Amino acid sequence: MPRYFWLLEDWTALAAYKGDFNAAHKWGLPGLAKCPGCGATWASTGHNYPAVDLSALPEQHEFLKARPEPFAEFMRLQALVRPLAPPGVALPPGTLFGPLVGTARGDLGPLTWQGSYLLLLRRDAFEALQAEGVLDPASRKAELRFRQKAAPEYLEPQVELRGQLHSDCYPPDQRPPCTTCGRFGMTLPDDPILDAASLPTDRDLFRVGNFATVLIGTERFKDAVQRLGLEGIAFREIPTR
Repeated sequence: MPRYFWLLEDWTALAAYKGDFNAAHKWGLPGLAKCPGCGATWASTGHNYPAVDLSALPEQHEFLKARPEPFAEFMRLQALVRPLAPPGVALPPGTLFGPLVGTARGDLGPLTWQGSYLLLLRRDAFEALQAEGVLDPASRKAELRFRQKAAPEYLEPQVELRGQLHSDCYPPDQRPPCTTCGRFGMTLPDDPILDAASLPTDRDLFRVGNFATVLIGTERFKDAVQRLGLEGIAFREIPTR
């Protein structure tokens, strides 16, 4: 039976590294203002595609500022980036593209986190995991301006959405996603369960399709991280059903 693990920031291990960074993705879809289907004004979190480059798009300036837009305008902008994104992926309001751009200082260690769901890997750590066969090749170098000389290089792996949470962990009154904008208005359960039938068999690292802030690694990914001694990830096993 395959085992799956929720990847979380290991505060204890990362406390040894006295560094930090402040960065944001270069481009993004706007939020949605007052969906005509459900009435919500919203934007997603966790839909990040660092390897998607909008620099050749004549309208790239329209993706620089975060703001809510009416449904028709959002759909126009979504259609512009659709050909550049991986085939078949959802591009909800707030989807982010391109490299992380910002400043950094100190020692970030072999890996570091932004929030609880965005993982950056120092180049040597990234290449070591790729050599283990547990990382997809799609990635983007983070454009971090360090204060010190001989600054390290960090990469953000592009972690696509696959699989779903199982309906058994939904609240009994949970509504289905909006048929107009796709919004799934649910708070993450304290004890999430993965839908076994929906899980991918072609990758070892992915985000949950209906909860993009949940980063999942297979047992193979966990073993590779621990064998390489890459501190900074806490692994919480998630049951499947």
